[in-house]
Amino acid sequence: MIKKYLITGLLIWLPIAATLWILDLILSTLDRSLLLLPESWRPDALFGMHIPGFGLILSFLILLATGVLAANILGQRLVRWSENFLNRIPIVRSIYSSVKQVSDTMLSPKGNAFRKAVLVEFPQRGQWAIGLVVGTPGPAIAGHLGPDAITVFVPTAPNPTSGYTIIVPPSEVKELDISVDDALKFIVSLGVVVPMGGRPPRPAALTSETPGVAPHGSAG
Repeated sequence: MIKKYLITGLLIWLPIAATLWILDLILSTLDRSLLLLPESWRPDALFGMHIPGFGLILSFLILLATGVLAANILGQRLVRWSENFLNRIPIVRSIYSSVKQVSDTMLSPKGNAFRKAVLVEFPQRGQWAIGLVVGTPGPAIAGHLGPDAITVFVPTAPNPTSGYTIIVPPSEVKELDISVDDALKFIVSLGVVVPMGGRPPRPAALTSETPGVAPHGSAG
C-alpha cells in the first residue's frame, strides 16, 4: 500500500518538478542577457534585488528590435556587413556558416524541415522508428541515390537532440498523420505517450483472430 502511494505521489510531482526545472533553466539562461546592460541599469542595482524573468523581457525586446532593424535597407546592410566580417575569421567562419544554414533551414517559414513525421525501417529491416523529414540531401549525394532521395533524422530516446541522419528513397518511409510534437513526445516518453493522431493496434497475442485465443465473452 505504501509503495502504491509513493508511486502515485511520484507521478503527480515528477511532471511538475520537471516543468519547473526546465522553466528555471530557461529563465536562468535568458537572464544572462542582462550582462549586455550597464551594471547601473540592471535590476539588482535599480531595485536592490534580483528579478527572475527580467532577462526574458530584455531578450524579447532585443529580438524584436533586431527584426525591425533588419527589415529596412540600413539594417540589411548592417547584417550583410556583420556576416562578411564573420566569414573572414577562419574558425568562426565554419561555425557561423554551419549554424546559420541549419537555423535558416529549420526556422524559415517556407522550409519543410522537421515539419513531417514518418516511419522508417531502422536500424534494420523489420524494425521501425519514427523519423523527421529534413529535406533533400543535395545533388552531390542524390546523384548516387536518385533525385527523389530524402534525408530523415531519427532521434534517439529519451534524448531527441541526438540521433541518426539517414538518406532513403521516398518508398522506404511511411508518412504519419501526427504532428512533430506528438512524435517527439512519443520518443521522449519511450513510447509511453501515444500520439494523438492514432491509436496503436492491440497486440497480436490478445486479438480474437489469433489462433488459440477465444473471442471475448465466449467459452474456451
